[in-house]
Amino acid sequence: MSAPDISTTLNGIFFGEIVDRWAGKAPSAIGKTLVSGRQEIGEMGFLGDAQADLEHHGGRDKAIHHYPSDHYPNWIAEGHIPAGTIPAAFGENLATLGMTETNICIGDKLRLGTAVVEVSQGRQPCWKVSEHTENEKMAYLFQKTGRTGWYYRVLQGGHVSADDPIVLFERPCPEWTVETVTRARLTRRVSREDAAILAELPLLAQGWRDAFARMAEGDTKENTDARLKG
Repeated sequence: MSAPDISTTLNGIFFGEIVDRWAGKAPSAIGKTLVSGRQEIGEMGFLGDAQADLEHHGGRDKAIHHYPSDHYPNWIAEGHIPAGTIPAAFGENLATLGMTETNICIGDKLRLGTAVVEVSQGRQPCWKVSEHTENEKMAYLFQKTGRTGWYYRVLQGGHVSADDPIVLFERPCPEWTVETVTRARLTRRVSREDAAILAELPLLAQGWRDAFARMAEGDTKENTDARLKG
């Protein structure tokens, strides 16, 4: 299916190393810093980046994390992060302006430098984003606001540098924006009919398809609330 004219220029690429950040807790590579020059992208993401917990981060369906810099002014204005905070405060690999969860869809294919990537799922925030930002509510706020960013799987490896364009060229699922699907996944506020459709959406990450399959069988927020009240 043809895609709308959505393109922008990267304003940052960020890599992290695995370090022990917090006593008694798992190591993390969420602390990422700006890199320069041309970077290589392989099947599992940037060759220069590290991912500490491959069960919950990384892998083919979460190879690269993209976070819209558009959200930073809102986080700052609301007092959730300090003034002057810049990408990659949330552990993202890519930063841009102009692409957000509302205008990017599951399955979107984009040219990233000479690589080709595909949107696989939104971000499901964990405790590490709260620890990293020193805001104990941040993971919850990601879920509440829908400002989660999204992940790519890599369809074709290549090279990219900051200031290269990132261009949407194919949109097979225009009805399923990242915002819509991520809110449904994180809140479980979704009809069983929509959950069944998402469970069979081949371009959605398998872990999320499995979760929607459970929701299609009745594990939705509404049914959970009803059971608790009963």
